[in-house]
Amino acid sequence: MKEPITTIIVDDESLARRGLKIRLQEFDDITIVGECSNGRDALDMIIEKQPKLMFLDIQMPGLDGFDVVKGMQGDDMPMVVFVTAFDQYAVDAFNVHAVDYILKPVEEERLQQAVEKARAKQQEKGALSDKEKLLDLIGDITGKKPGNVDDLLNEHSEPKQQYSDKISIKDGSNVTIVKTQDINWIDAAGDYMCVHVGDNIHIMRITMKQLEAQLDPDVFQRVHRSTIVNLNQVKQVCSHMNGEYYLMLECGARLKMSRTFKDKVKHFL
Repeated sequence: MKEPITTIIVDDESLARRGLKIRLQEFDDITIVGECSNGRDALDMIIEKQPKLMFLDIQMPGLDGFDVVKGMQGDDMPMVVFVTAFDQYAVDAFNVHAVDYILKPVEEERLQQAVEKARAKQQEKGALSDKEKLLDLIGDITGKKPGNVDDLLNEHSEPKQQYSDKISIKDGSNVTIVKTQDINWIDAAGDYMCVHVGDNIHIMRITMKQLEAQLDPDVFQRVHRSTIVNLNQVKQVCSHMNGEYYLMLECGARLKMSRTFKDKVKHFL
């Protein structure tokens, strides 16, 4: 029996959501756990339901589909299949690592292909989970808890860098200088770091460990395996019944603080 793929549907058209839901119910491993009509509700539902897959419309009032992807926290990101009536966004969709891009009206064969791609990607995530279990075992044996293989191999190998009030972000032949005080938060996306500065997102090819070493820990703290937050940008800390916390930032972002980093709450009190 296939492992269930918990799924949400995000589309501002109720008929589109209903039609897609009916067709997805034909797949025995797709479990619909929610649906919503706008991007803001989608971000809240991702935190609440933690779905593995999301069918996401692009053109919606308020936050569009790309805004939803930008607003998601790295480790909470479900797989994304864009469903839209417009084909001009295809390149942008795959640039944000979408699983698939389906045009409306959705053809049966294309939906089948999208689900198969999601299944394959889900198996890859399963392999990553096995790797994390292995690292936990290594931690139990050695008495240390490395976050990843690089942490284990490079421990003590990188000198402490002097903290600067600016970081340089290279984009092709251009270099953007960003003041660290202007950074809202940072999250990991594969081999890249997404630096959120106001409404802009700057992409850096650097590891989380390397970037964290450049930032003043009195200002920047890791609150999740894949998230660093500017403490000066936090305006509210909300507790959750499962022992986790959510941080509300001045920019409107809502970030999860995992139980592993719950001791960081003292920085906000």
